[in-house]
Amino acid sequence: MATSTGLDAQDLAQAADHGLGEDEISRQLALLLAPRPSILLDRPCTIGDGVRRIGEADMPELLAAQAEAAAAGRATCFIPASGAASRMFKSLLTVHGRGATTRASLAGAPGDADAAVVLGFFDRVRDFAFAGDLASALSDRGTNLTACLERGEVSPVLDTLLGEDGLALPDKPKGLLPFHRYPGESRTAFDEHLVEAFDVAATSSGATRLHFTVSAAHQSGFEARLAASRTSLETSLRARLEVGFSTQQPATDTIAVDPSGRPFRDDRGALLFRPGGHGSLVANLADLARDGADLIFVKNIDNVVHNDWRPEVVHWRRLLAGRLVVVQERLFAALRRLDRDPDETAVAQATALLREELAIDVPDTGGDLARAVATIRRHLDRPIRVCAVLRAEGDPGGGPFWVREADGSTSLQIVETAQIDQTSATQRAVQARATHFSPADMVLGVRSYRSKPFDLRRHVDASAVFIAEKSSGGRALRALEHPGLWNGGMADWNTLFVEVPPSIFHPVKALTDLLNPAHQPTAESH
Repeated sequence: MATSTGLDAQDLAQAADHGLGEDEISRQLALLLAPRPSILLDRPCTIGDGVRRIGEADMPELLAAQAEAAAAGRATCFIPASGAASRMFKSLLTVHGRGATTRASLAGAPGDADAAVVLGFFDRVRDFAFAGDLASALSDRGTNLTACLERGEVSPVLDTLLGEDGLALPDKPKGLLPFHRYPGESRTAFDEHLVEAFDVAATSSGATRLHFTVSAAHQSGFEARLAASRTSLETSLRARLEVGFSTQQPATDTIAVDPSGRPFRDDRGALLFRPGGHGSLVANLADLARDGADLIFVKNIDNVVHNDWRPEVVHWRRLLAGRLVVVQERLFAALRRLDRDPDETAVAQATALLREELAIDVPDTGGDLARAVATIRRHLDRPIRVCAVLRAEGDPGGGPFWVREADGSTSLQIVETAQIDQTSATQRAVQARATHFSPADMVLGVRSYRSKPFDLRRHVDASAVFIAEKSSGGRALRALEHPGLWNGGMADWNTLFVEVPPSIFHPVKALTDLLNPAHQPTAESH
């Protein structure tokens, strides 16, 4: 017998295997079938209007606050690391799929962007951290890297680098790809996060906590890499690494629909459930908070640098954390004052604090003191994040904006292009005036002034979903993704934007990004 969702008992049993009840399935289907509400941009955040610069005079206080918090064991690093390396190798895979055999054949294809990338790769193949592994694998096959390069032979190198019977680098998670070369060793992106975490999150005894979200298929690979590198890293850093892993929870999977809006079914008639996007990781963050996490550094797995470039990155990440600690202490003090004596003076001071630090104007409550206190508490007592933003220079990704809420107020949000109504000339004009973008590098405060973990799921804008056109088995479908982790997933957080220099943002999206200076040793360290 079909239910109100049009699903039968077998369908609901399949959903229950994912931890999804009928009410949640109904909610997801409604979101998939209804037009997604667009974010209403009020104006871009700019310096002095939503974005703050940290001056030299403020740095000592912020660095001291960060150091004290880390030494006391308050800091944890959270790194989403389930991304695959396959996109990094797109051009190499494309050229390999064409059956290209020599450099000469690639050079004879002017205007071919993929061929140009592959030629650039071969020009500097020895500068990649995996060059030694590649040479060894070629040797095992009875050939020689130097000889291949001298003869301009493309196919043996690509076969070994990309093939399942070779290094199979595109099949690895991005976090386990060798990123950087050092004397006698190479480090993966995963390794570099272990090192950087020590610099920003180590306690006074050297204990350094990190948590990686990974795909279930690759968790054992990360655990093996940790086992292989732990001793040398702990010895060189004088650290004690405390590393946890989790996967995206099945209960965050989402149902898909076909182009007509009916639940998508595979060839066996079973429903199709898909991972709900990185916004699903709010659940993992919430678990981390319940397990005792307090201040959480968040950064993507591919945004790391070679040791020679790390000091500047560490400096600014410490400043972000110090900014959070200093503001958080002021918010906590205001809340404690309201606990002790919720009089007009306390309300006035808290109202000024909200305006000064969080750019929040408390609505007029007509002299109703109790309502004013409740309103102030609502704004003060919630999770807080300090987000790095960079000057926009054509960089992709979300940016900081003032967003107009349904009640007429404005809030600070990171907004993706996909959330903006592109049919509105007014909204496109606001977007075009943006001065900054978000590198998804932030520090979070996830516990209340009473040291209780916030229920982070209660601070999500559940309507801020993403709907993507996908396919399965050659058939079109519409897929639902939960509100992005730092978009709708943190829409109801207190937010502070801090401008940082471009020197702290060096993501690796394409393989040749690893040839950029921040991923190579400096001349002095050669």
